[in-house]
Amino acid sequence: MIERDRYTFIFNPAADKGRAAGKAGMIERTIATYGNASFEVSRFAGHAGEIARIAARTSSTLIACGGDGTLNEVVNAVIGLQVRIGIFPAGSANDFLKTLRPAKKTHEETILGFADAFSRRVDLGHVDFGGKSSRYFINSIGIGLTGRIAGKVKSTTWLRGEMSYAYALVSVLLGYTALKMHIKIETPGGTIELDEPVFAFSVSNGAVEGGKFRIAPHADPGDGLLDVCILKAIPKWRFPGYVLKYLKGSQIDDPRVLYCKASSLEVFMPEADAMHMDGEVFERVGGSMGIAAVPRAVEMLCDS
Repeated sequence: MIERDRYTFIFNPAADKGRAAGKAGMIERTIATYGNASFEVSRFAGHAGEIARIAARTSSTLIACGGDGTLNEVVNAVIGLQVRIGIFPAGSANDFLKTLRPAKKTHEETILGFADAFSRRVDLGHVDFGGKSSRYFINSIGIGLTGRIAGKVKSTTWLRGEMSYAYALVSVLLGYTALKMHIKIETPGGTIELDEPVFAFSVSNGAVEGGKFRIAPHADPGDGLLDVCILKAIPKWRFPGYVLKYLKGSQIDDPRVLYCKASSLEVFMPEADAMHMDGEVFERVGGSMGIAAVPRAVEMLCDS
């Protein structure tokens, strides 16, 4: 039976390339004041989701303690269940939390604040991989350039934070070419269709990706729509200039960028490439896929 005020903190010590492990003691000590909270540790990829599914049988609130990947696991495990989800940021970027704009607090204040936090329902994105499998995302997906960058960041264990993203960007860009894509976008104003090489493809529910890049500056996770940002083919030497635009969110005003709100997309890629979903990497994604907004799909805790 679900206990109305019971909390389960799901902690991923592998977040932030293993640096999150140092926060375990502090989290356990702080939640001890709750009296109605448990602390569960994720031991392997996919384990946070397993913990969440079991915890949702008795807990009304699950706190994802990790990065966007940990949050993604928890959300996918409990979609459709009557449970609230909170975020304790212990990852390298914690991108989705930035869209919720929490007040600046110490780690201890953040943990104690969950007890008095209000909640709001937020949208999700859903990806159907040609009927073979599907998965939800809460912040963003990227195919090609950003997918490869996310993969490089994961594999570069000797760098962290902004430096790891900068190194990954340069490394990926050296051997990168625009991807052949056919894209059909359903917007509130009608259908948009593209059949041309694409340099960077992102679909977002949150505003920020990669720590500081404002891929979708107008994103609102409560508007029932996804934000599409597509950079059409450009010479590689021009991309550093776009990096500055992405940092400010001004790329949406560039004539080579298509930016719009969408309820759904159909994408066809003749050649497979890397894809990230909330920072987690899928190495070879290709063929047909469908992407759709799922309005008001989960209940998230926000600052009181």
